[in-house]
Amino acid sequence: MSTERDKNTPSDEPLTPEGMAAGWAAMPDILEEDGEQEGGTDRLMSQDEIDTMLGFSSGDDGASRNGIQAIVDSGSVAYERLPMLEIIFERLVRLLSTSLRNFFTDNVEVTLESIRSVRFGDYVNSISQPALLSVFKAEEWDNFGLVTIESALIYSVLDAMFGGKRGQPAPRIDGRPFTSIEIRMVRRVIELVLSDAEAAFKPLSPVRFTVDRVESNPRFVSISRPANAAIRVELKFDMEGRGGALHLLLPYATIEPIRELLLESFMGEKLGRDPIWENHLATEVWQADVDVTCVLHETRMPLKRVMKLEIGDTLMFDARPDSTVSLRCGDFVVTEGRIGRVDGKIAVQVVNPLRRSKTTIAAFDSLASHLGATT
Repeated sequence: MSTERDKNTPSDEPLTPEGMAAGWAAMPDILEEDGEQEGGTDRLMSQDEIDTMLGFSSGDDGASRNGIQAIVDSGSVAYERLPMLEIIFERLVRLLSTSLRNFFTDNVEVTLESIRSVRFGDYVNSISQPALLSVFKAEEWDNFGLVTIESALIYSVLDAMFGGKRGQPAPRIDGRPFTSIEIRMVRRVIELVLSDAEAAFKPLSPVRFTVDRVESNPRFVSISRPANAAIRVELKFDMEGRGGALHLLLPYATIEPIRELLLESFMGEKLGRDPIWENHLATEVWQADVDVTCVLHETRMPLKRVMKLEIGDTLMFDARPDSTVSLRCGDFVVTEGRIGRVDGKIAVQVVNPLRRSKTTIAAFDSLASHLGATT
């Protein structure tokens, strides 16, 4: 009869107490109460523990990650929402749609695909080759940005500029670098995009974008540290079956000078004018009633004399009948005139042109510039 003892000990040696102890120690201890193994290496994990380790535990709302999911998401960047930045790039899309149609003399549709926050190093490593990368400088912000044109858009642009047929995808030629002529043609498109970007940012903060260089290798566009955060804007170009994607990358250090402006929810009247409201306000201002005071004379006297004034006292004015009087609106002197009588009523004849104080002029000019009207 074969037993476990025959497997663990030689058949020609008798089973000793030491051998029995070693055999019992090698066997796993089983808890009869729980039905679970005590050894940490042999214990099976429950489904909840597996989900927690993978980062897919129940009730996970995305606010907190753990396990493998936390490692995967470590490359993403949590960033604050910049409402004005979205408005600016939506304005850029409208400007580009018009500019590119005039440039290509063809129908070009531009759409804003996404605005995301990424790490600069992760973005550079994700660029698929071949591609052209243009480093540009924001003069007023004293920092750099990046424009990336994917290969599909490059070949579509070249095909459209050199008279390719419509409705057919541009032929893609791999395995060779871009020629100087191709780079110059694509550079013209990049300059057009940057010019419209200047116009989009102008109502918020005037800035000038200048192309610094055009590279084909992502290793040569180190404008920021790999771990630094940046805003990536993806624009999609469609030219009747041809097109591709263009990425505009702005490091957070580049837009830091206008960060407070980008946090605003709206720009007021800066992005556009409302002629109906302007005309209505101008009409109401011109029809407003104001009180004009005629000041015959002003004099100074001690307070104790003013306190002793009684009914019947006479105050002598140092003025003659032909002296001019001042006409005031509030605390501001409007003009001067002479006192007279017309049809039994006291009247004032204006003898000097209207004088507007510097405070009034500044306030009126500020109101006019805010409304887009002229004084």
